[in-house]
Amino acid sequence: MRTLIATSAFALMANTATAQDVSTTLREAVGRVAPALEAYSGEGLFGTVWTADALSVRDRALVTFAALTTRHETENLGAFVELALDAGVTPAELSETITHLAFYTGWGNATAAAEAMAPVYEARGIAVEDLPAADPELLPLNEEAEAARQENVQGNFGNVSQSMVDYTEQMLFLDLWLRPALEPRDRSLVTVAALIAAGQPEQMTFHLNRAMDNGLTQEEAGAMLSHLAFYAGWPKVFSAMPVAKQVFESRSE
Repeated sequence: MRTLIATSAFALMANTATAQDVSTTLREAVGRVAPALEAYSGEGLFGTVWTADALSVRDRALVTFAALTTRHETENLGAFVELALDAGVTPAELSETITHLAFYTGWGNATAAAEAMAPVYEARGIAVEDLPAADPELLPLNEEAEAARQENVQGNFGNVSQSMVDYTEQMLFLDLWLRPALEPRDRSLVTVAALIAAGQPEQMTFHLNRAMDNGLTQEEAGAMLSHLAFYAGWPKVFSAMPVAKQVFESRSE
């Protein structure tokens, strides 16, 4: 399966493959067991979804990487690391993505992703020196926005778990979100993708708004939703759709 995904995606990025070409790269066992799945994969997923203009192949690779990491689907992750790197995601950006996702999907998912990525980085000669430092110079802080966010969280949850409120402020919004190796738009993109893949749409309102404030367009957000249906399942995406609709409508008023 790892080979079929990488081969299919690389062909798509080069714009040299037809749906039939992509379909022929599918693992032989898939066609033997589920011919319909083979057809949907070739004609639908790789032949149509990955080539749609509303979201770049680079962004689709990053979104898929975030979804697979969130869902602990490490068997195929190496292929998507290859895909992402060839689509223009830098090694530093992928490294920063798993660091970011540790906070949003859990340490176990992030460390498993790192283990799956390591052979790809080694094969490509990507050294530790090429990756983000543990303590970089941080991006500027929007102090007004952070003060408002912190006041809201403190007021709602300070009497529930003050340590959680403090960790959220100190580790996430005064540190993690200001690390420069991943652009704010991309950091928001992978966060929203992870929330959808995890089935946590109730957390989306803040983060989708933040993503759009950081430059994600409504068209790109809509394309991300349809893309994730293939990797997280239709039910999770339809659970997220009302939240996205509410965000879009509130921003158009």
